[in-house]
Amino acid sequence: MMRELADNILDIAQNSISAGASLVEIGISVSHERDTVALVFKDDGRGMSPELVKTVAEPFTTTRKTRKVGLGLPLLKMTATMTGGDFSIESELGKGTTVSVSFGLSNIDRPPMGDAAGAFFTLVLLNPDIDFLFTYDYDGKQFVFDTRVIRETVDPLPLDHPEISAWIKDCLSQEITELHGGLFS
Repeated sequence: MMRELADNILDIAQNSISAGASLVEIGISVSHERDTVALVFKDDGRGMSPELVKTVAEPFTTTRKTRKVGLGLPLLKMTATMTGGDFSIESELGKGTTVSVSFGLSNIDRPPMGDAAGAFFTLVLLNPDIDFLFTYDYDGKQFVFDTRVIRETVDPLPLDHPEISAWIKDCLSQEITELHGGLFS
Protein backbone atom coordinates (compact mmCIF):
# COMPACT_ATOMS: atom_id res chain seq x y z
CA MET A 1 0.00 0.00 0.00
CA MET A 2 1.29 3.46 -0.83
CA ARG A 3 1.94 5.53 2.24
CA GLU A 4 0.57 8.83 0.94
CA LEU A 5 -2.01 9.91 -1.62
CA ALA A 6 0.71 11.95 -3.33
CA ASP A 7 2.42 8.63 -4.16
CA ASN A 8 -0.81 7.47 -5.81
CA ILE A 9 -0.90 10.70 -7.82
CA LEU A 10 2.54 9.93 -9.21
CA ASP A 11 1.63 6.30 -9.91
CA ILE A 12 -1.64 6.97 -11.76
CA ALA A 13 -0.11 9.89 -13.70
CA GLN A 14 2.73 7.60 -14.75
CA ASN A 15 0.13 5.16 -16.09
CA SER A 16 -1.28 8.01 -18.20
CA ILE A 17 2.17 8.98 -19.46
CA SER A 18 2.95 5.36 -20.32
CA ALA A 19 -0.31 5.26 -22.26
CA GLY A 20 0.93 8.07 -24.51
CA ALA A 21 -1.13 10.90 -23.02
CA SER A 22 -0.30 14.42 -24.17
CA LEU A 23 -2.63 15.95 -21.54
CA VAL A 24 -3.05 14.62 -18.01
CA GLU A 25 -5.69 16.23 -15.80
CA ILE A 26 -5.49 15.65 -12.06
CA GLY A 27 -8.10 16.93 -9.68
CA ILE A 28 -8.04 16.88 -5.90
CA SER A 29 -11.13 17.84 -3.95
CA VAL A 30 -11.25 18.00 -0.17
CA SER A 31 -14.61 18.60 1.50
CA HIS A 32 -14.97 18.65 5.24
CA GLU A 33 -18.71 19.13 4.83
CA ARG A 34 -19.02 15.86 2.83
CA ASP A 35 -16.14 14.26 4.78
CA THR A 36 -14.40 13.24 1.54
CA VAL A 37 -11.15 13.47 -0.34
CA ALA A 38 -11.60 12.80 -4.05
CA LEU A 39 -8.99 12.31 -6.75
CA VAL A 40 -9.84 12.34 -10.45
CA PHE A 41 -7.34 11.50 -13.18
CA LYS A 42 -8.24 12.04 -16.82
CA ASP A 43 -5.97 11.56 -19.81
CA ASP A 44 -6.07 11.52 -23.58
CA GLY A 45 -3.87 8.43 -23.88
CA ARG A 46 -4.54 5.18 -25.74
CA GLY A 47 -7.31 4.06 -23.46
CA MET A 48 -8.14 0.46 -22.63
CA SER A 49 -10.32 -2.24 -24.04
CA PRO A 50 -13.55 -3.03 -22.15
CA GLU A 51 -11.99 -6.37 -21.15
CA LEU A 52 -8.97 -4.68 -19.58
CA VAL A 53 -11.14 -2.09 -17.80
CA LYS A 54 -13.00 -4.94 -16.09
CA THR A 55 -9.79 -6.48 -14.70
CA VAL A 56 -7.37 -3.56 -14.31
CA ALA A 57 -8.29 -3.00 -10.65
CA GLU A 58 -7.68 -6.66 -9.81
CA PRO A 59 -4.32 -7.65 -8.34
CA PHE A 60 -1.61 -8.74 -10.75
CA THR A 61 -3.21 -7.21 -13.86
CA THR A 62 -0.70 -5.12 -15.79
CA THR A 63 0.07 -4.07 -19.34
CA ARG A 64 3.74 -3.55 -18.58
CA LYS A 65 6.27 -5.75 -20.31
CA THR A 66 8.94 -5.23 -17.64
CA ARG A 67 7.05 -7.00 -14.85
CA LYS A 68 4.06 -9.24 -14.41
CA VAL A 69 2.63 -7.60 -11.30
CA GLY A 70 0.42 -4.52 -11.20
CA LEU A 71 -0.74 -3.48 -7.74
CA GLY A 72 -1.14 0.32 -7.95
CA LEU A 73 -4.82 0.46 -8.92
CA PRO A 74 -5.90 -2.59 -6.87
CA LEU A 75 -4.32 -1.18 -3.71
CA LEU A 76 -5.79 2.26 -4.39
CA LYS A 77 -9.25 0.71 -4.81
CA MET A 78 -8.83 -1.33 -1.63
CA THR A 79 -7.74 1.72 0.35
CA ALA A 80 -10.67 3.76 -0.95
CA THR A 81 -13.24 1.13 0.00
CA MET A 82 -11.61 0.61 3.42
CA THR A 83 -12.25 4.30 4.15
CA GLY A 84 -15.87 4.25 3.00
CA GLY A 85 -14.94 5.74 -0.38
CA ASP A 86 -15.37 4.57 -3.92
CA PHE A 87 -13.36 3.73 -7.04
CA SER A 88 -14.29 3.78 -10.71
CA ILE A 89 -12.51 3.65 -14.02
CA GLU A 90 -13.80 4.54 -17.47
CA SER A 91 -11.81 4.14 -20.62
CA GLU A 92 -12.24 4.03 -24.36
CA LEU A 93 -9.65 2.83 -26.83
CA GLY A 94 -8.08 5.76 -28.63
CA LYS A 95 -9.78 8.34 -26.41
CA GLY A 96 -8.27 8.03 -22.94
CA THR A 97 -9.03 6.99 -19.41
CA THR A 98 -10.63 8.52 -16.32
CA VAL A 99 -9.95 7.14 -12.86
CA SER A 100 -12.06 8.49 -9.99
CA VAL A 101 -11.41 7.59 -6.38
CA SER A 102 -12.76 8.93 -3.11
CA PHE A 103 -11.84 8.40 0.52
CA GLY A 104 -13.51 9.10 3.82
CA LEU A 105 -11.68 12.24 4.96
CA SER A 106 -11.91 11.52 8.68
CA ASN A 107 -11.49 7.75 8.35
CA ILE A 108 -8.48 6.50 10.29
CA ASP A 109 -7.45 4.28 7.36
CA ARG A 110 -7.18 7.17 4.88
CA PRO A 111 -3.56 7.76 3.94
CA PRO A 112 -2.34 11.32 4.46
CA MET A 113 -2.21 13.56 1.41
CA GLY A 114 1.54 13.97 1.57
CA ASP A 115 3.33 16.42 -0.68
CA ALA A 116 0.84 17.01 -3.51
CA ALA A 117 2.75 20.10 -4.65
CA GLY A 118 5.94 18.04 -4.82
CA ALA A 119 4.16 15.31 -6.81
CA PHE A 120 2.81 17.86 -9.30
CA PHE A 121 6.22 19.51 -9.59
CA THR A 122 7.94 16.16 -10.19
CA LEU A 123 5.49 15.31 -12.97
CA VAL A 124 6.07 18.63 -14.75
CA LEU A 125 9.84 18.61 -14.30
CA LEU A 126 10.31 15.03 -15.52
CA ASN A 127 7.80 15.35 -18.36
CA PRO A 128 8.28 18.87 -19.76
CA ASP A 129 6.69 18.01 -23.12
CA ILE A 130 3.44 16.71 -21.61
CA ASP A 131 0.69 19.10 -20.54
CA PHE A 132 -0.81 18.87 -17.08
CA LEU A 133 -3.91 20.48 -15.66
CA PHE A 134 -3.92 20.37 -11.88
CA THR A 135 -7.03 21.43 -9.99
CA TYR A 136 -7.00 21.49 -6.21
CA ASP A 137 -10.25 22.33 -4.42
CA TYR A 138 -10.20 22.66 -0.66
CA ASP A 139 -13.62 23.32 0.85
CA GLY A 140 -14.64 25.40 -2.16
CA LYS A 141 -11.39 27.37 -2.49
CA GLN A 142 -9.69 26.40 -5.70
CA PHE A 143 -6.23 26.54 -7.24
CA VAL A 144 -5.75 25.70 -10.93
CA PHE A 145 -2.36 25.13 -12.54
CA ASP A 146 -2.26 24.59 -16.30
CA THR A 147 1.08 23.96 -17.99
CA ARG A 148 -0.41 25.04 -21.33
CA VAL A 149 -0.82 28.57 -19.96
CA ILE A 150 2.65 28.52 -18.39
CA ARG A 151 4.15 27.20 -21.62
CA GLU A 152 2.61 30.07 -23.64
CA THR A 153 3.84 32.62 -21.11
CA VAL A 154 7.47 31.45 -20.95
CA ASP A 155 7.90 30.48 -24.61
CA PRO A 156 10.56 29.83 -25.96
CA LEU A 157 11.96 28.57 -22.63
CA PRO A 158 11.06 24.96 -21.72
CA LEU A 159 9.25 24.13 -18.48
CA ASP A 160 12.34 22.34 -17.17
CA HIS A 161 14.55 25.45 -17.58
CA PRO A 162 16.06 26.08 -14.11
CA GLU A 163 14.41 29.49 -13.59
CA ILE A 164 11.04 28.31 -14.84
CA SER A 165 11.10 25.08 -12.84
CA ALA A 166 12.08 26.99 -9.68
CA TRP A 167 9.11 29.31 -10.20
CA ILE A 168 6.78 26.33 -10.82
CA LYS A 169 7.95 24.63 -7.63
CA ASP A 170 7.43 27.78 -5.55
CA CYS A 171 4.06 28.53 -7.12
CA LEU A 172 2.68 25.05 -6.51
CA SER A 173 3.94 24.92 -2.95
CA GLN A 174 2.72 28.39 -1.97
CA GLU A 175 -0.70 28.15 -3.62
CA ILE A 176 -1.54 24.71 -2.28
CA THR A 177 -0.32 25.55 1.22
CA GLU A 178 -2.37 28.75 1.14
CA LEU A 179 -5.53 26.77 0.28
CA HIS A 180 -5.51 24.91 3.56
CA GLY A 181 -3.12 26.95 5.67
CA GLY A 182 -0.54 24.14 5.69
CA LEU A 183 -2.72 22.09 8.04
CA PHE A 184 -4.04 19.34 5.75
CA SER A 185 -2.44 15.92 5.86
